[in-house]
Amino acid sequence: MTTADDLDYEFRTARPEDTQAIEALDGSFTTRTIFHVAVTEDGFALQEIPVDPPLHKVFPAEESDDGHGDDPAAGPDPNRRTFVAIGTDGCPAGYAAVSYAPWNRRLVIDDIEVAPAHRSQGIGRALVSHAVEFARERGADHLWLEVTNINAPAIHAYRRMGFTFCGLDTALYNGTPSSGEQALYMSMPCS
Repeated sequence: MTTADDLDYEFRTARPEDTQAIEALDGSFTTRTIFHVAVTEDGFALQEIPVDPPLHKVFPAEESDDGHGDDPAAGPDPNRRTFVAIGTDGCPAGYAAVSYAPWNRRLVIDDIEVAPAHRSQGIGRALVSHAVEFARERGADHLWLEVTNINAPAIHAYRRMGFTFCGLDTALYNGTPSSGEQALYMSMPCS
């Protein structure tokens, strides 16, 4: 199993000077399968189905900019962090923006992206490991995230990390460029 220590990247908390490079990261993906969502009387069922031609998704800036970064002028929010993976070229190869909700002891992964050239190298897993460490520091019980049903590559990665499906929102993306997609919620215990 690859660990963050085995990777040729520096993992750290984002700094204000990282903001522009983080915002410029390419979070697009291409997939040959999607998860079809069928709402049932007792919940929902998922079926992975092929798509031909492969589907390429580019997230509009307003969807990927979550506004959850620290405001350097106001000081850091103790319940929010953005972790970055810095490549050997000194540029961010990926990041994870997280926030802790004390009322339900949940650490939310607000956004996580790994640039295409750096995928399948364990960076996402290492970023989630940093999120888990932060979650434990905060006293979180579990991690939680939202992912579109068409992002099969991310869903597979999250499942390999130990996330399981815990919810569905069929209307979250209505009125957005992602209209027609469904939001799947996944969680993982911090233990």
